[in-house]
Amino acid sequence: MKDKDKELEEKLLSEKAKLEKQAKKKAEEVLSTELKDLKEQLEEKSKLIEDARKQELTLRKRTRELEEREKALTLEVQRTIDEEREKIWQDAQSKLQEQNQLKDAEKDRQLGEMRKQIEELNRKAEQGSQQAQGEILELELEDLLSSNFKLDEIEPVAKGVKGGDVIHKVQTKSGHYCGTILWEAKRTKTWSDGWIQKLKDDQRTLKAELAVLVSTVLPKEVRRIGNIEGVWICDFPSAIGVGMALREILTKVAQARSALTGKADKMEVIYNYLTGNEFRQRLEAVLEPFTIMKDDLDSEKRAMEKVWAKREKQIQRVVQNIAGMHGDLQGIVGTALPQIKLLELPGTFTAIEKKANEER
Repeated sequence: MKDKDKELEEKLLSEKAKLEKQAKKKAEEVLSTELKDLKEQLEEKSKLIEDARKQELTLRKRTRELEEREKALTLEVQRTIDEEREKIWQDAQSKLQEQNQLKDAEKDRQLGEMRKQIEELNRKAEQGSQQAQGEILELELEDLLSSNFKLDEIEPVAKGVKGGDVIHKVQTKSGHYCGTILWEAKRTKTWSDGWIQKLKDDQRTLKAELAVLVSTVLPKEVRRIGNIEGVWICDFPSAIGVGMALREILTKVAQARSALTGKADKMEVIYNYLTGNEFRQRLEAVLEPFTIMKDDLDSEKRAMEKVWAKREKQIQRVVQNIAGMHGDLQGIVGTALPQIKLLELPGTFTAIEKKANEER
């Protein structure tokens, strides 16, 4: 009985071991299959990862290449634009220079024609009547004396009557007569010594105390104001100064004459003083500062007018050239050229700017 139990136990153990061995083998086979499957999956995933990595590298490479191409293309486009812009600028400059040359040539031609016309007008003016020019100077002298010596009587000498051009009767504020100044005006190209004697004769005829010859041309020994043989000589700008000085002298002499009535010896002294060098020198001393100030004022006025006219022409020329150059470039480039409000008509810039914004 024990032997059977032992044999059965051994048989059970043997079956158990056999079953365990079969189960182990089957488990190993299953595990091997799963491991193989997992390995295959792993290899497949690794392959997929590798492919994905290669694709990513390829994509990155292509991306870099596209970026490089884009940069190169942008650079090329910019270079092309710069070259075209430079070409357009050069063409515009050339065209502008050509137009300026044509305009300068046209201006030179017009200036030449204007010079010819001016020379012709000057020639005709010089051929005009000397008598008419003299009459104009007489009227100017009369108006000048009337406007500056309102207390005095200024009378023109009638045409055809001997006696100078203007009779100047000096009076005080109370209307007291002080003396007469005989004025004569000359507008010629050359000086004549015969004018002095003629004016002295007219002075004696009218019994005038003083005589003044106003002339556009003076003798060589006289600069602006002088006295020759008792006749005062001056140019037109100095006429009022001479008149003021002579009027003052006649007023003072009249006062002295009134105070020395009946004193013939002192009247002779006064006469000698009026016709002597001391009176002439004092009169010149009074008039010299006036003449200098008048010359300085005229020089400054002429200089400033010349500077103003020159600057105005330069500014006008710069503005015209800038406007012309902007118009040429606008004709070439079109609406891409920035607008300049100062060069546009009112309302034009706003419409163009609005249209450009709509296109954007």
